[in-house]
Amino acid sequence: MNSSKEQACAQVDKLQENLIAIAREIFEHPELSSQEHRAAQLLARELHDAGFSVELGAGGMETAIRASHPAVNDGPSVAILGEYDALPELGHACGHNLIGVAALGACLGLEPVKAALPGRLTFLGTPAEEYGSGKVAMIKVGVFNDIDTAMMFHPSSFTAVDRGSLAVTEVRIEFSGKAAHAAGCPEKGINALDAVIQTFNGINALRQHIKDRARIHGVITKGGVKPNIVPDHAVASFFVRAPEDCYRDELVEKLSNCARGAALATGATLSLELLDPNKAMIPNRTLGEVFRKNLELLGEPLDPPQGDSMGSTDMGDVSQVVPALHAYIQICEEDVAVHSREFAQAAGSSRGMAAMIVASKALAMTAIDVFTNPGLVRRMESEFRRTTEANGK
Repeated sequence: MNSSKEQACAQVDKLQENLIAIAREIFEHPELSSQEHRAAQLLARELHDAGFSVELGAGGMETAIRASHPAVNDGPSVAILGEYDALPELGHACGHNLIGVAALGACLGLEPVKAALPGRLTFLGTPAEEYGSGKVAMIKVGVFNDIDTAMMFHPSSFTAVDRGSLAVTEVRIEFSGKAAHAAGCPEKGINALDAVIQTFNGINALRQHIKDRARIHGVITKGGVKPNIVPDHAVASFFVRAPEDCYRDELVEKLSNCARGAALATGATLSLELLDPNKAMIPNRTLGEVFRKNLELLGEPLDPPQGDSMGSTDMGDVSQVVPALHAYIQICEEDVAVHSREFAQAAGSSRGMAAMIVASKALAMTAIDVFTNPGLVRRMESEFRRTTEANGK
């Protein structure tokens, strides 16, 4: 390990107690997507106190953060990304309290050595990953225009550096019918709930004929008021996922056809809305290999998962704009599911906090490699051009 990496890791160790306290504070006060005011202010204050130039409300989003280290030199621009939104009812069952503070720890760890290094260091606090696709909104307004590479860590039940993600689109369907007495004169009604159920039935039949790893899953969010009233309004929401952006779009159209058929069959009127699409993650394996070597230096072995099931993230959109890393570090046993109460417990545990400190160090060390190795940057950029061009075909 070179001296810059040693200094960065020593700085993270020095700050460890404070970093854990911040992560626990965010964990104990979970905030939903786009409502992460407490977490954003906590992170922004720490960065400001460390001498970073901080913009809270970056890209027009109240809880987004852009913080720049004052030492700006010729060389690559590296962004370390943090998330800090929670899930409804479950709290930090995706471990975003650890993600945001790991990014903070990496940037604060780099602070003492950055003046002697090339390039520019930026902390990006990216809200609304669970619902709202904050990174997509930040891409659209140009926040990533001057970024050369982006990296982050995610807690998990395994450790891996080159995991992809599924493209996803949320499809919201709303049916309007006609109310009537469900026993006295049901023939005078139009049942909006029946239309939703018919849509589910069509999707269940469709599932037999879709490619492996593609997913369609949904919930009914409104289905009526009382059994003796024909439901005149019903709403459902679906996530459509696939390994490729184009196949995701094909499945969205098939789902839409299921809903249109249900409207025709029942006589209900359909309103359909597409929300928060995210692209598939294209991991930069060159960058991932560097991160893996730094994990090894820290004594953190890879423990990749069995199988190839994946979720979705707006980091996928970032990965199609700049070379990107979305690494996973284990905080619990393999049988613990993400988005569960058990995973939330892990995100607040001492094991979760220890993984966050490892992630802070590994991210800082990987940033140093990018800053100081022009050949690495060229290889990353060459892979990025090759993989994004292939994905667009």
